Amino acid sequence: MPDYKVRPATLRDAKAVAEVHAAATQAAYKDILPEDQLALLAPASREGKWRDAIEYGEPQVHVAEIDGAVIGFVGFDRSRDPKTPATAGEIWALHIKPEHWGKGVGVALWDAAREGLDDEGCTTVTIWVPLRNDRAIRFIELAGFKREMKTAKTTAIGATRIEEIRLKRDVA
Repeated sequence: MPDYKVRPATLRDAKAVAEVHAAATQAAYKDILPEDQLALLAPASREGKWRDAIEYGEPQVHVAEIDGAVIGFVGFDRSRDPKTPATAGEIWALHIKPEHWGKGVGVALWDAAREGLDDEGCTTVTIWVPLRNDRAIRFIELAGFKREMKTAKTTAIGATRIEEIRLKRDVA
């Protein structure tokens, strides 16, 4: 297994994070979104968002790299969901370049997020995942998350509606 390094993101990583986000989302959603919607998920549309997140720390962003190239990232912070306690954290995003799926990068990023959330005083962590993203749900459940069945919601991506579910686990 390759040796991945996980570290806090810097502003120089914003473009690479946007590229990973676009590539991973396009691959994961290819059977969920129509082609015209997938085409809108370009790195240029995401770079500013990730630059702001990295600069202001909301969410905190860590990257996984191999040989100096960013191949994955995780964004995490306090939960954005209403009516959650201050000790609830959330994985806002976890994306890996498709050619690195199933090689341990997600586990390394999850470990970094869990450590960061623990340092912030979070005792629980949640993540929202599209119901039709079987790969992501399988990974999240293997990481110990459990589905919260009463949390299903619908999110619009362009004209397409995506059903999502929240999963939750203890940080420790």
